[in-house]
Amino acid sequence: MASLKAKYNTEIVKKMKKSFGYKNDLAVPKLSKVVINVGVGRLSQQPNFEEKILPEISKELSFITGQKPLFTAAKKSIAGFKTRAGQTIGLKTTLRRQRMYDFLERLINITMPRVRDFRGINLKSVDKKGNLTIGMKDQLAFPEINLEFSKIDFGLEITIVSNAAKREEAIELYRLLGIPLKK
Repeated sequence: MASLKAKYNTEIVKKMKKSFGYKNDLAVPKLSKVVINVGVGRLSQQPNFEEKILPEISKELSFITGQKPLFTAAKKSIAGFKTRAGQTIGLKTTLRRQRMYDFLERLINITMPRVRDFRGINLKSVDKKGNLTIGMKDQLAFPEINLEFSKIDFGLEITIVSNAAKREEAIELYRLLGIPLKK
């Protein structure tokens, strides 16, 4: 099986040029990055959050993505959410180039088939600019996570960013890449 990047360069560029009438290979939309976010809002209220829970989430996210996540802090205090300015409220990882393609291959071929009752991604998940956002309820669908040693359940949000000019072009690109979108 060829890699996702090789498939893009050999097959997808030709199909996109034919269906949308691009004259140049460089005009064809391509993926620019994949951003994985984890919000730790409710978990941050538990005791020992900084010492035990946050390092565990960081370790599991680094297993999934292959690189160390960035801690995101609250910009201002909000009493309703029980957050203080500077408090860690999430983690994010931005994947580009080969790591992005490797992650997408694992997501499409291994992780999504493991999700229970999965029937495809809704087309409403693609915004006007052509970015696809997928929400996952827990990290246990990823094969890198060992169910016996995982102590914390957390959800994650995966945003696939393309440089497509129109939403329709991005949807066609995602379908050709093999991302299971609903009809």
